[in-house]
Amino acid sequence: MAEAHQAVAFSFAITHEGWNVDYDREVLNLVWQSGVRSWKKRLARIKAGIRNGAYPAHLESLWVIMILVTLMHYASKKVPYDLVNTTMKIMPSDGSFWHFISCILVAITYWILICMIMRYSLKGLLIYKGWMYEARGSGSKTSLSTKIWFVLVKVFKKWNNPGLYSFQSSIPRLPLPSVHDTMTRWLRSVRPLMDDATYEKVTKEAEEFENGIGKKLQRYLILKSWWSTNYVSDWWEEYVYLRGRSPLMVNSNFYGVDAIFTHPTKNQAARAASVCHLLLQFRRSIDRQELEPIMVQGLIPLCSWQYERTFNTARIPGVETDKIVHYKDSRHIVVIHKGCYYKMPIYHKGRLLKPCELQYQFEQILQSKSAPVHGEEFLASLTAWDRTKWAKAREMYFSRGVNKTSLFLIESAAFVVSLDDEPFEFDLSQPEKLDNFGRHLLHGKGCDRWFDKSFTLCVATNGRIGFNAEHTWGDAAVMSHIWESLVVDEGQSGRYDENGNTPGQIEQLPPTPTRLSWSFNDDSLLKTIDQAYDDAQKVISDVDLRILVHDAYGKGFMKTCRCSPDAFIQMALQLAYYRDYGKFSLTYEASMTRLYREGRTETVRPCTIESAAWVKAMQNPEVNATERVRLLGEACKRHQQGYQDAMCGRGIDRHLFCLYVVSKYLEVDSPFLKEILSEPWRLSTSQTPHGQTPKMDLKKNPNFISAGGGFGPVSSDGYGVSYIIAGEDLIFFHISSIKSCNVTDSERFSQQICRALADMKLLFEQYKVEQKKSLTNGASH
Repeated sequence: MAEAHQAVAFSFAITHEGWNVDYDREVLNLVWQSGVRSWKKRLARIKAGIRNGAYPAHLESLWVIMILVTLMHYASKKVPYDLVNTTMKIMPSDGSFWHFISCILVAITYWILICMIMRYSLKGLLIYKGWMYEARGSGSKTSLSTKIWFVLVKVFKKWNNPGLYSFQSSIPRLPLPSVHDTMTRWLRSVRPLMDDATYEKVTKEAEEFENGIGKKLQRYLILKSWWSTNYVSDWWEEYVYLRGRSPLMVNSNFYGVDAIFTHPTKNQAARAASVCHLLLQFRRSIDRQELEPIMVQGLIPLCSWQYERTFNTARIPGVETDKIVHYKDSRHIVVIHKGCYYKMPIYHKGRLLKPCELQYQFEQILQSKSAPVHGEEFLASLTAWDRTKWAKAREMYFSRGVNKTSLFLIESAAFVVSLDDEPFEFDLSQPEKLDNFGRHLLHGKGCDRWFDKSFTLCVATNGRIGFNAEHTWGDAAVMSHIWESLVVDEGQSGRYDENGNTPGQIEQLPPTPTRLSWSFNDDSLLKTIDQAYDDAQKVISDVDLRILVHDAYGKGFMKTCRCSPDAFIQMALQLAYYRDYGKFSLTYEASMTRLYREGRTETVRPCTIESAAWVKAMQNPEVNATERVRLLGEACKRHQQGYQDAMCGRGIDRHLFCLYVVSKYLEVDSPFLKEILSEPWRLSTSQTPHGQTPKMDLKKNPNFISAGGGFGPVSSDGYGVSYIIAGEDLIFFHISSIKSCNVTDSERFSQQICRALADMKLLFEQYKVEQKKSLTNGASH
């Protein structure tokens, strides 16, 4: 009863002696501060919205125009089109006050017109993509049109410093390619995968589709491209992610690894506190739109739409389709430790808790003797389960009472933190330790990651960190940006004292983390949780993950070969896969389309006619190094063009996907599209970007690079390969496959990658020898 009385902030009673009012000042003060904080955020968003609406014009320019119009009018100078006097005709009187109001209205009109002209001028400039296809590097020349374009865009950028969403209204829409262009590109991409008879057959089918049902489907897609902001993204999110019924763990979620060459502290609570504080500061920079948008070459903005759902977001399971729920604000995080769940406040008395105060809270959790109630330890396995089964269990057992309340606290948290009870280790001489590091992050124990949350921060007993992220709300590049910013900020001096603790003094004891309560009295619920856990263990036991540290050479050597590092690595993967599998397969490489509004990803197809010719030449001992280098150059050039096309909205697969969705809406059967989209991606690859912000300077701080991250295999008989080019002499490869498949082996494929990269280096050494001999023979003649 005492606890119940303390929870009452305000009460009153009527007695024979009169009114009796009772209230708790501290609780009411907390309510007041909460309200003030909410209104501050609302006002900040309104101000940022007005600023973004005016960009690239300055808000301050409105006052300048108001003063100019007012001075001109009172000096009997006519403003353009004499709008002030025209406006006066509809005013109630001819008094000075109404003259002033007319000046203000006309100034606002002029200002809005100027803003619109500047915005659409910038939008017109950003539509131009000719710069993407121009050669770079020493000896290359930039066209006059691109030089002029570059100067104009730079003027707009220098004119006003942008906020996170300032460019959103100026970024162009994703262009819709013609069916003919897509069919031409698709036929070229599948040529190395087919014999002559099969290729001739699909060529005829493509022509029939293009001249038949393809025209009708394209017309509907044209309407969608006119009406929607992005003709791909909403369908991609719904049909590829939200309608997927497979477990998120391994199949959809991805992970990221710590900066393994630095180890700022071995104190688990201190590392968790410092990282959480940096993440919450990043969240605040998103909310206030103070984060500068990512700029390609420091000039061309990328769409920032995905950042909005980074925090306070969860994927909610549904029987047929899931949904993404984003909460505008959250004042707590949820911590998982030894099977127990804790709600941990991150604000106290109107301010964000300091790192030392957060550390105090984490220490309380780590020192807790609490044991999970029966069923609680494996609870998170439900989020690793089949989506339909999880949705039904949620509706049956978590739609009312204390379970509903606790589930809401998890889903509405800023993010989830898992304080693991094992270390994450790294040792170059013991590669299996890094493999285990990756497994901890990809799936953990199957019950210690809340896979529905936008991301779960994982902190090991030795202070190492990583994350597991849900894929629906955003792509890896966004989490990579957050992780990069965190690693650099944490690398600054002063984050930890000599004992590995966070610095500073606790001014007032922060709120104590509280255990979440659950009701597991129903035996059928316990059986459901156990079944989900057992199914998760089956998935985990079948995952074969290998993290390869390739330190023989990196992008430094690749640049001397006059090849794009990404193209160079993709050719190495093609060679490695051909040697491993014995033939070519459909290959996926993710590229981004964020040069367009609400853009996400497009597929680059690295297995091309040119790459196949080079791989076959590498396998043919009769082909000399000069010819192999020439073929490699052509293959890299073709790959580079494919990547550029994908970034510029001229890809293949998203257009085909949308045509297929339209056919389903129209209930029109298209065997051609169905067959194309059912082809498995046996080699699915992705490069983890880094250096997205000026913060990351690997020349000054080479150890600040993360080891990248990875994902599970897309095809049951293929490989998932993620890689990060970590500086001049280092590359990390994250290779995943299924153990039960008798044709794949992650360790074997990692050896094939090493062999391919070694052979490519040897190739250029041989090429130099042949060139030297050729010059010597030429001089002797």
